Amino acid sequence: MSVLVITGTGTEVGKTVVVAALAALAVADGRRVAVLKPAQTGIAADEPGDLSEVIRLAGPVTTRELRRYPDPLAPATAARRSGRPTVHPSEMAAAAVDLDRTHDLVLVEGAGGLLVRFDDEGTTIADAAWALNAPVLVVAHAGLGTLNMTALTAEALLHRGLESVGVVVGRWPAEPDLAARCNLVDLPEAAGGPLLGVLPDGAARLSRADFLDTARAALSPWFGGTFDPEKFAAPHTC
Repeated sequence: MSVLVITGTGTEVGKTVVVAALAALAVADGRRVAVLKPAQTGIAADEPGDLSEVIRLAGPVTTRELRRYPDPLAPATAARRSGRPTVHPSEMAAAAVDLDRTHDLVLVEGAGGLLVRFDDEGTTIADAAWALNAPVLVVAHAGLGTLNMTALTAEALLHRGLESVGVVVGRWPAEPDLAARCNLVDLPEAAGGPLLGVLPDGAARLSRADFLDTARAALSPWFGGTFDPEKFAAPHTC
């Protein structure tokens, strides 16, 4: 299967923009792309969510959302408060398998970090990745504290027997501080995998055409981009 699970080291790290960038490059390459969002929280039923943002930035991709909850909480907590059913990893995996039958690439976006609970049994997006035997891409923030959170995520992936393909910085600041600059060197070791991209903060505000150009420059050739981590880090020495 051509399924990739995208998780974050926490909230607000730029997961959705990274998913959109991956989708945009694949679409530009002529591939059939689907994006699966198992649970969307903190949004009303009639509001545009993460998947609408992906379509706006990436273009014609298939999207599927399994659950939506109004409270901005972990999916299990949001489900309990709303009285709505939870989503189990087996359902996530079944949806991904179904999409994989008719698409070249299926991107599965988690909620928050790797071990955020989706139901009262404590199951997580990591369980869905295991059920799918799918690799995981970690999205991290740039600044102070990211090395610890990235290393914890990598250790959890390793403990569960999951393959981590590497790490992408989801929101690179226009004026990076000392910690952010040094983290460019240290993140691969913390992640246990290569630095596969750096998306600039504010990329979601770009037009579709400009976003595609940005995605190509910001992501690794593994994903169809031109990003070179050594070249990017060179002017940001710490």
